[in-house]
Amino acid sequence: MPYRRLPNTDSARLKALRVALEKGKNLPPFKLSYSQKSLQLVRALLPGYENALTEHKTSYQLQLEKSKEFNKSMKKVRLYISHFIQVINMAIIRGELPQNTRNYFRLEADEKKLPALNSEEEILDWSNKLISGEQSRRMKGLSPITNPTIAIVNIQYDKFIEASVNFQSLKKRHHRAQENLNARRAEADSIIQQLWNEVEEKYSDLPENLKREKASDYGITYVFRKNEISNSGLLNMAQISFG
Repeated sequence: MPYRRLPNTDSARLKALRVALEKGKNLPPFKLSYSQKSLQLVRALLPGYENALTEHKTSYQLQLEKSKEFNKSMKKVRLYISHFIQVINMAIIRGELPQNTRNYFRLEADEKKLPALNSEEEILDWSNKLISGEQSRRMKGLSPITNPTIAIVNIQYDKFIEASVNFQSLKKRHHRAQENLNARRAEADSIIQQLWNEVEEKYSDLPENLKREKASDYGITYVFRKNEISNSGLLNMAQISFG
């Protein structure tokens, strides 16, 4: 016997709700096969569900776009931090700067390797170390590091902060949209199940085939199992052969 299958995608849920709502609009209450209470629930849910889907899609697309900008900005500020430290190291090697210059930037005096700059936290940390270190040097009257200067590093740092704030804001927006959509889905599942139960109860005295036919008009979906499809096919072939 075919079994009833509740919708498990947003498009299927919306279709079920819209079919039910259309029936509610076109039929008077005494002819409608489900309750007025369920009709009111469908009317209340559907606009919010559609809006939740739109907001989820919009917030995802915006997050995707800002993600590209954020990654581009992150890559650029990482490059400037690396170049600034490399300039210091090369100047020390050439004897233009004393070895203890690294201490201003909280680098080990004999450390020639670049620090890890893999995460946002590491980039923020080293940006601040370089900016405050160069400020300390300049306050002592020492010559500025150039090519790049700390001012240029600072510009890239500010751009990175702005990109990060925007990106995090959109991540939160998308998270809220996801939670709202999940709640709408759960509500839709509950209403559809209640509505379909009422429709099937309305036609419960009819033969199974007629019951399913009537219920299908309300958007209820029935699915044959594999063996039932095979048996149904064999039966149809037999009817054609001996008809």
